[in-house]
Amino acid sequence: MSHTLYAASVLRVQRCELAVPGSNPGLFEKALASGVDFVFLDLEDAVAPDDKLTARKNIIEALNDLDWRGAGITVSVRINGLDTQYMVRDVVDLVEQAGSKIDTLLIPKVGVYSDVYMVEAMLNQLEMQQGLNRKIGVEALIETALGMANVEDIARQGTHGRLEALHFGVADYAASNRARTTNIGGLNPDYPGDQWHAAISRMTVACRAYGLRPIDGPFGDFKDPDGYILAAKRAAALGCEGKWAIHPSQVPLANDVFTPPAAEVEKARRILAALQAAAAQGQGAAALDGRLIDAASERMANNIVNMAGAIAAKNQ
Repeated sequence: MSHTLYAASVLRVQRCELAVPGSNPGLFEKALASGVDFVFLDLEDAVAPDDKLTARKNIIEALNDLDWRGAGITVSVRINGLDTQYMVRDVVDLVEQAGSKIDTLLIPKVGVYSDVYMVEAMLNQLEMQQGLNRKIGVEALIETALGMANVEDIARQGTHGRLEALHFGVADYAASNRARTTNIGGLNPDYPGDQWHAAISRMTVACRAYGLRPIDGPFGDFKDPDGYILAAKRAAALGCEGKWAIHPSQVPLANDVFTPPAAEVEKARRILAALQAAAAQGQGAAALDGRLIDAASERMANNIVNMAGAIAAKNQ
């Protein structure tokens, strides 16, 4: 093991993140009762330009009036892009009027680390101004060719600040790369396999190397639960901790995929117990169910047991 290690910056359960447009406040109560781990109240792509200011006002009211934490929900707000006229007032108004109620800000279309740094610098000043003791985290959407080209550097430099997670934004990423598809998150029948595999894997490796949470993005057809489940399982197999939902019906699907099954948790505990017994006899490896297990098995088993414990604690 290398002497250079990056521990997870912030531990949160993030099996599913429900997108809620700020321009539709009628959806806020539904999100509150959805059973989701994370909600991001959206000021960006889901909001038309003429509705941006109203959406910001709606979100500030929802942050202050609804008991998100009482419902066990971590609250994020997706601000507008750094290249828009809305971004500065998004950050300033949100923090000045509801800063204590925000867990993270989600930055869209991050291309280089300085995009993240700009938001962090604003948060540093605003939190001092408001006397906030609880730091607001930052999450970044990797959804452009530039962002993916720089994903390792974004993750590496993010370890020194507020960055907690990277999200894969499949639709804008497809557009940025001029991929021949209009399908958001699904498989392309003209491609032999999963055309997003390499991108998600690269982002996930960057996250795991530098202690960030990798989160998969949306699946556009909310009337195709089987397709959503398959996409979620592919992301989970690559190491993602969760996936977006664009409709409440997708929340239980993601929660199920990203919750370790009881049988898997029990097997992980048996692996840890067998290795502990072997260690007591001076052995570094053991046999369980006819298979060799060793220190690598212990690390994999600990991942499963720790995640199951975090989910159980959240549910309580």
